[in-house]
Amino acid sequence: MSGALLRVEGLRTWFPVRAGVLQRPVGWIRAVDGVDFEIPAGRTLALVGESGCGKTTVGRSLLRLEEPQEGHIWFDGVDLAALPPAQMRAYRRHMQIVFQDPNASLDPRMRVRDAIAEGMRAFGIGDGAAERDDRVAALMARVQLDPAQRHRYPHEFSGGQRQRICIARALAVEPQLIVCDEATSALDVSIQAQILNLLRDLQVDLGLAYLFITHDLSVVRYLADRVAVMYLGQIVEEGPAERIFEAPQHPYTEGLLAAVPSVDPGRRGLAARVRGDVPSPRHPPPGCRFHPRCPKVFDRCPQEEPPAYAVGEGTSRCFLADPEGA
Repeated sequence: MSGALLRVEGLRTWFPVRAGVLQRPVGWIRAVDGVDFEIPAGRTLALVGESGCGKTTVGRSLLRLEEPQEGHIWFDGVDLAALPPAQMRAYRRHMQIVFQDPNASLDPRMRVRDAIAEGMRAFGIGDGAAERDDRVAALMARVQLDPAQRHRYPHEFSGGQRQRICIARALAVEPQLIVCDEATSALDVSIQAQILNLLRDLQVDLGLAYLFITHDLSVVRYLADRVAVMYLGQIVEEGPAERIFEAPQHPYTEGLLAAVPSVDPGRRGLAARVRGDVPSPRHPPPGCRFHPRCPKVFDRCPQEEPPAYAVGEGTSRCFLADPEGA
């Protein structure tokens, strides 16, 4: 077993499609269909891809907010996928999640101090209400909010401040890993930069590991150590962030990078070469799932599903990366 804090193997999370009066399953949405990755302690893996590719389901599956059908979720040597619900609850202290919409994440009827302290009460952290209140004040200061405002309600804060509150709530139970599910995408660009700086500072100070889920590659390069590119429920490329950006090994990754605004005319020209729309995860294409949209498709692609070929310190699910030749 590797020394990674989190190691995911063969993760599959499918959702039934029901029909008829009895609502019997007539098919499956293959949201996550055989995913593998690792996150060392204190490091960041960015999981990127278009909307609907399954990346949010990956994050929710790690915490068993969605129940996977198959696979292993090794966290600090323990397979979370095999734990009964009562034992899994204890591990949620070590793995927290920050959602996209801070407004929807906070109960409007709860004061901020109570929202941040909720996890502490649930896990028995702090010796009484006074100590927990002191911890709430310290957490608010750590995420650069005025502790004197902890008695206010969420609607009295801006969107960026509410996301800081959500981060403080996640930190309150002293986790080792935080899943950031599009945690900056609902914010203005200037506020995004502030939140990214905060996340990086917290990682340095506390040794946190992040799974940073996003569709926005412009924020990935700043924060991520490694990048996993997801398409139709599978990771099609994974590797060090610098290599992914400078020398992508999968045509889908090239297309995503080309869609990022750039002054490089060569990179801009790649964007138009990714054709059509994402197919339904209920009926993924045979062979390589990207082949109906791929600008480099050839005869082998619709016939065989490519394995994850080793490419340097990463992998690519593309026959062009086959060391024996495409």
